[in-house]
Amino acid sequence: MVQTPPLAIQIASMRLPEAIESEALSVSFSRREETSNQDLWLYPGEPEQILVTVENTNYRNNNRNLRYSIEVSGDYPARWCNFNRQRFFDIAPNTKVDKAISFQVEADFFENQQALNQKSQLQLDFQIKIQVFLETSNQRQLVEYQIFNLLVRPQTSYVDFLPSIFGERDIARRFVSIFEQAFDPVVQTTDVLWAYFDPLTAPEAFLPFLSQWVGWKIDERWTIGQQRRLIRNAVTLYRWHGTKHGLRLYLHYYTDLPLDEHLPESEKHISIEENFNDGLVLGDVKLDNNPMLGGGKPYHFVVRLRTDASNQLNEELIQEIIERQKPAFSTYELLISTS
Repeated sequence: MVQTPPLAIQIASMRLPEAIESEALSVSFSRREETSNQDLWLYPGEPEQILVTVENTNYRNNNRNLRYSIEVSGDYPARWCNFNRQRFFDIAPNTKVDKAISFQVEADFFENQQALNQKSQLQLDFQIKIQVFLETSNQRQLVEYQIFNLLVRPQTSYVDFLPSIFGERDIARRFVSIFEQAFDPVVQTTDVLWAYFDPLTAPEAFLPFLSQWVGWKIDERWTIGQQRRLIRNAVTLYRWHGTKHGLRLYLHYYTDLPLDEHLPESEKHISIEENFNDGLVLGDVKLDNNPMLGGGKPYHFVVRLRTDASNQLNEELIQEIIERQKPAFSTYELLISTS
């Protein structure tokens, strides 16, 4: 008489359309002679799972928990799988449980040359064997097993443009991935071409070209962040060159200090005070509430910068900026304070 097993097992890949459930064992505890291999495609950086479903059918074991174990073996690197191979599980009568076996290949699998391990070629095909055992006090019996081919492949979208009959073939997917890897960098560059012409997002090597494009001379003493801000706002600085507003903008882009437009002039981080007193005047003179004899320097202004201790400013470079921005006939005084 054939004994009916107390466990029914299903093993399937969680990725569609590769997910094909194996048939539940319903004849005997003996190992099946024919078990077809299944393919599980692993894409670097993307997690994949194999789901093992175990059911306690409770035909002959009333009110009795069963103990089973799942073993995972194969020729793949052990770090790809996070499943504990030696763990035992209990399952109650008339209960079905799912156990997920997760795999993940390193995102730089194809770029990391150390993966060759002094081999002539990179190994892309691996095998995994999943076995489910029924644990009893007297024996350990194999209930079910399934073999999967672990195929590490680059992710490709070109296969979506192929007829489905070709997309199901691994050789076709690998063939079109050659063209995708060759043309994809060009396509990606075209999609984000706008970012190359914005100094805030352009590659650092592209900044000299952008600076020449707007006629802006790069000073090597500037940080990369300062270069990006100044190149991006070069045209605005040209428009306001020689004015109080233009000088405040230049200092704002260089120092990254706030403009504080809503604050009084004395409380701003970047303050420019102009002196419009004429001093001693001979001729038609009117005395107001604040008469002054002598006054200050004509066409003279004071630049005050208020910064914190963490923001160290290059005073020499700031003086050069003021010299370039101010009218030639004016004089100035620079005061830097730490708040």
